[in-house]
Amino acid sequence: MEQQELNKLMIDSANDAVNLANTEFKLTLDYSEKSISEIDTIIVGFLDKYKAVALEDKAIFTICNLFGAYLGQTFMTIKQGQWLYDQTNENAPSVFMKSGEHSFAFAGICYKKLVEDSTISINDYFQQAILSSAQK
Repeated sequence: MEQQELNKLMIDSANDAVNLANTEFKLTLDYSEKSISEIDTIIVGFLDKYKAVALEDKAIFTICNLFGAYLGQTFMTIKQGQWLYDQTNENAPSVFMKSGEHSFAFAGICYKKLVEDSTISINDYFQQAILSSAQK
């Protein structure tokens, strides 16, 4: 996937996350650092509102990638970063945010919260990414 195509996909996905948060939960995402805490609420909200449907493969993929894109696009409003399309595993390519020597799995942290442990803080992960990207 070309970088320009990946960038457009992630921008579009982040915008879809903004729309989904508004229509499903009446929450406003504005690409600010302050809005990141709403993602924790939204992910748990999908579990509460849709129960088992939220844990179906297609729903997991959609939720995690949309809100992972939102996290990454918000990260780029604060720090420099670039989307990285990783095809190391041909059966499960993934997208990361690369900033300096660090990379961040924003869709991955959404997955962990949605599927593995709803107490994980996406906001804490995001704040750590901001701090890590500042270190050399």
